[in-house]
Amino acid sequence: MEADVRRILRKLNIRPSKSLGQNFLTDGWVLQRITEAAELTPNDTVLEIGPGIGNLTSYLAEDAGCVVAVEIDKRLAQVLHDLLIGYRNVHIINADILRLDLKKELAPFMTSPDGTPRSLKVVANLPYYITTPVIMKLLENGLDAECMVIMVQKEVAARMMAKPGGKDYGALSVSVGYYSRPTVIMDVPPDCFIPQPGVDSTVVRLDLYKTPPVELKDRDLFFKVVKAAFGQRRKTLLNALNNAGYIGADKEQIRMLLERVGIDEMQRGETLSIQQFAQLANELHDLLKQ
Repeated sequence: MEADVRRILRKLNIRPSKSLGQNFLTDGWVLQRITEAAELTPNDTVLEIGPGIGNLTSYLAEDAGCVVAVEIDKRLAQVLHDLLIGYRNVHIINADILRLDLKKELAPFMTSPDGTPRSLKVVANLPYYITTPVIMKLLENGLDAECMVIMVQKEVAARMMAKPGGKDYGALSVSVGYYSRPTVIMDVPPDCFIPQPGVDSTVVRLDLYKTPPVELKDRDLFFKVVKAAFGQRRKTLLNALNNAGYIGADKEQIRMLLERVGIDEMQRGETLSIQQFAQLANELHDLLKQ
């Protein structure tokens, strides 16, 4: 398949764009594993991000009822229509995923021809330079997706999977853990891509929760607390929350809150579980309402 990719790129006179983080996946076995990990059925609509020249898209189209592929590169969006002409269930959107109203764009494709509602799944080989913003948009957008199968930089995958107390544990770990149950599918070496990236990659599946693992009184406040706790990792939790400037409580109030929920003020944010962050945010919510 690598030879086919090179041939197509030469024929189309297209060079992968560094600025867009384009690394085209060429390994057929990896493409098959990604498709299998999504567990597609004819009742699924797939949102694919960054289809490139359609290598993965064709695999997805074989199993899914519909594939909506969002490609930011105008050159590729134009040729994808020709490359995928044999698949009537593929729809190409030339747009920046970060600026796209996903609910609006996906709405026409969420019902089968007989009127049956389709399930939504996300599959993406994410450009490394926008990985975290894309993940957060997909998680926070309320798309009601069943799962996401995404290729990310290996170190990002480590952060997504990290547990409290480890060096990789941070705001991304908490966010991913709040919205989903993450599972590592496989690691992918650089030689599976054209051009080869300078890092290893990992395919991760996120199974989205219908009901989050913690109950929050104010979700925005919860994520403000999480952001503040990790904003200055070397600071104690008390100082990190106080220095953030957007928590809405002074230092003594924060100290009181930490004592009330049984968290040592000298702890650092990286030691707190999602449940502890939720408890702290809920107590802060009650305090601010007084």
